[in-house]
Amino acid sequence: MFFVKENIYHIYNRSNETVFYSDGNYLFFLQKVNTLLKPVCEILSWCLMPNHFHFLIQATDISEKYIEEKHRKSTQILSKNIGILLSAYTQAINKQQGHKGKLWAHDTKAKQITGGSDNYGLQCLHYIHQNPLRAGLVKDLNLWKYSSYPDYMDFRQGKLVNKQLSLELFHISKDDLKEQSQYLIEKNISEKFY
Repeated sequence: MFFVKENIYHIYNRSNETVFYSDGNYLFFLQKVNTLLKPVCEILSWCLMPNHFHFLIQATDISEKYIEEKHRKSTQILSKNIGILLSAYTQAINKQQGHKGKLWAHDTKAKQITGGSDNYGLQCLHYIHQNPLRAGLVKDLNLWKYSSYPDYMDFRQGKLVNKQLSLELFHISKDDLKEQSQYLIEKNISEKFY
């Protein structure tokens, strides 16, 4: 993964099996996100699903800095921290479940979405938030605790997502965001962003 400051990226990975077994698993992962990702990028939206995750982030100056390592080529700090996050989580789940080996089925992707149509980032934000609804996990997006959607709708005062930056980047108000999200839900409009 390669990051350039001020560019927006959709970061995601999935497993062929469940990776979040309990509330404690989700919370452990989010604590790691808070300590490893939040300090090195701006998180615009996120959603954790039973077998995968999505983050929409904007890279910062810190994201693109390189860390020199003794036995490996230098790595950008955001890439390294994503690796540490997933490794720590894999080790914890393997210990919990008595498993060994890889937890994630693929390499983590960081798809740059800066550029293209002006609303591509906003569409990706909606796509990320609508995952639980499309998967049939909830009938109301505010009921899925493991997403930034309740933060945007002021049902929760979460600290991971930078709502104000997101609204500025996508040139939208909170009311417009709510209206657009409701429209997409009612029309069952979805697009894959990976």
